[in-house]
Amino acid sequence: WGLMLLLSVVIYGSHAPLLTQSKVDGMIPFSSTCMVVLVELTKLVVSLLFLLPWDRELLGAAVSWRHVVPFALSALLYAANNNLVVHMQLFMDPSTYQVLSNLKIVSTALLYSLFLHQRLSTRQWLGPLLLGGGAAGVSYSCGGLQDPGSPSEMKLHITLVGLVLISVYCLISGLSAVYTEAILKSQVLPLSLQNLFLYFFGVLLNLIGYFWSSPEGGFLEGFSSWVLVIVVSQALNGLIMSVVMKHSSNITRLFIISCSILVNALLSVTLFNLQLTHLFFIAVSCIGLAVHLYYGLT
Repeated sequence: WGLMLLLSVVIYGSHAPLLTQSKVDGMIPFSSTCMVVLVELTKLVVSLLFLLPWDRELLGAAVSWRHVVPFALSALLYAANNNLVVHMQLFMDPSTYQVLSNLKIVSTALLYSLFLHQRLSTRQWLGPLLLGGGAAGVSYSCGGLQDPGSPSEMKLHITLVGLVLISVYCLISGLSAVYTEAILKSQVLPLSLQNLFLYFFGVLLNLIGYFWSSPEGGFLEGFSSWVLVIVVSQALNGLIMSVVMKHSSNITRLFIISCSILVNALLSVTLFNLQLTHLFFIAVSCIGLAVHLYYGLT
């Protein structure tokens, strides 16, 4: 578990730097929709491979349409959120998105407690709240990464429409995560089979989105070895997250995402020769305290 969670933190944290490395002349040369389709397809194939040793007749007898249909809504929620992220960039700057998107930590914790009937103690509630504040602080610090000696300061900007969209994003993010966890835990089917259903709908919905957008160029145009690394790492991380939600909880997932921001910041300093603000170290302390408050009690 320790190695798996650490790997997930590293993958989450390296995603943005890898995207930066894949740029050509400051632009991302490939279709993000194509990349998402390949990630979902990779997870689908891996899940299918894990099912090969199982008795097909036994699995077929245990599965009904009632097991499959709920995953369609889960995939739809994830697809909606992925597209919402793109549209939000029109109404706010990236730094504002980095900071405010951490509100999904609080929304997920609230929905987790409400819909899954998981009662948290007062001190455990302080964990996610501190986590949200610490993650926002790290995000603000990362958004404000400057070249050494740069006199400029980061200024946040968001419109009223952007504020509404970020609120909807955080709500859907929490709802999709909690809903998926509820499905995974309510069924006695093997996790690989549940993943097969989820990723099948994921591939289908994202392919529909790809053809709907009518992109120019070929499907794999602009892809490089960096993109291959991104696809494999994101697919692996998705499979790890399904294990976390099946056998642990969304709260653990939130801590993974928040800790990954630290990896992102350190990679930005190492690869791009940028410096952190003082707020970064305060925010790191908040995240460490949040981990202690939540997990130090059990």
